[in-house]
Amino acid sequence: MVRDVDLYVTVPSFFRCPISLDVMKSPVSLCTGVTYDRTSIQRWLDSGNNTCPATMQVLNSKEFVPNRTLQRLIKIWSDSVQTQNDSRVDSPSSSVVTWEDVEVLVKEMRAQKDKIELLSKFICFAKESEENCDFLAKFDGFVEMLVGFLVGDKDINFLERNNDCLSALLVVLKQGRRASSRVGALKIIEAITLDAESKQLVSQKEGFLLELVKLISLENDPSLIEASLSCLIVISMSKRVKTDLINLKVIAELRKLLTGGQKASVSIIEKALKLLEMVTSLREGRAEFCNDTACVEAVMNKVLKVSTGATEHAVMILWSVCYLFRDGDAQDALVKNNGLTKILLLMQSNCSPGVRQMSGELLKIFRVNSKSSSCLSSYDTKTTHIMPY
Repeated sequence: MVRDVDLYVTVPSFFRCPISLDVMKSPVSLCTGVTYDRTSIQRWLDSGNNTCPATMQVLNSKEFVPNRTLQRLIKIWSDSVQTQNDSRVDSPSSSVVTWEDVEVLVKEMRAQKDKIELLSKFICFAKESEENCDFLAKFDGFVEMLVGFLVGDKDINFLERNNDCLSALLVVLKQGRRASSRVGALKIIEAITLDAESKQLVSQKEGFLLELVKLISLENDPSLIEASLSCLIVISMSKRVKTDLINLKVIAELRKLLTGGQKASVSIIEKALKLLEMVTSLREGRAEFCNDTACVEAVMNKVLKVSTGATEHAVMILWSVCYLFRDGDAQDALVKNNGLTKILLLMQSNCSPGVRQMSGELLKIFRVNSKSSSCLSSYDTKTTHIMPY
């Protein structure tokens, strides 16, 4: 492995072992997601330590796994630097990759030519200046190509600490001219958010959550909407992220998706309901949801005839706000939107045991609510229903 002291170049920080500070020869990752050089971390563990040196977290397991993607990229970087140094000695006047060359290189890489060699050229090009990095980030087709190279290998957690990488991806989301480029950027982000630490890092990037909320607008390409929803679902595990999304009015945007008719695919509806289920797990989210009568009605309308996944998410939302937390506005909206009929039909369908149980508990609302007595008495059908109570 070539050392930076031999090359007199700046080594990317995530190529260095946090213990030895040298370029890693055999990078391995602990259960905490931090990558070290095998020799250094083995020496640390053999000394009787049971914590992660970088985070000081107690290790649930002392086993580590090879970070093959990082090892591959270190090799590419090392070879590219060596090649660049050799070319400067052998042919000082040789030209480097120009902006005009990038399009040709992307086409060659798509044609399944020597990807390692081509990627080395991109690395050399990007290292020349920040302007070159911005150019690559905005270049149509480059992000998709990078997705194909990286996302196939799930062991890429070294990117989660690279703030420059997130900045470049955010530039693509904001300024990318093609939906496919922006979808590619979202796939990379989703792939690198492997643990709580990386999710926090991504979600705290200034302007990132706001951009994702903008991208789920019905005015955007369906593939972009779906990719944005998937990314939001992945990173919205913490209370802070959910609160930020609520403040960014994500519930109103989700309502537009649910009432968008044929513009929203089944997959988009499922993901929109899943995200709505997540944000309504907070008191602030439930309050905003229940104050938006149209949103409550939209969820009620997705209980049937969409998909099994949509049914489960919709029933979970209604059960949470109407039965578990007894919100009166949501209960009234459920009654006014013919909720009894839909829930009875749902219980007679081939729904899951969990959905059946929640539906039965929702029906109790009609039984105890003073307004529900008229609803029950006016429910007239020739179908024989088996009541759950």
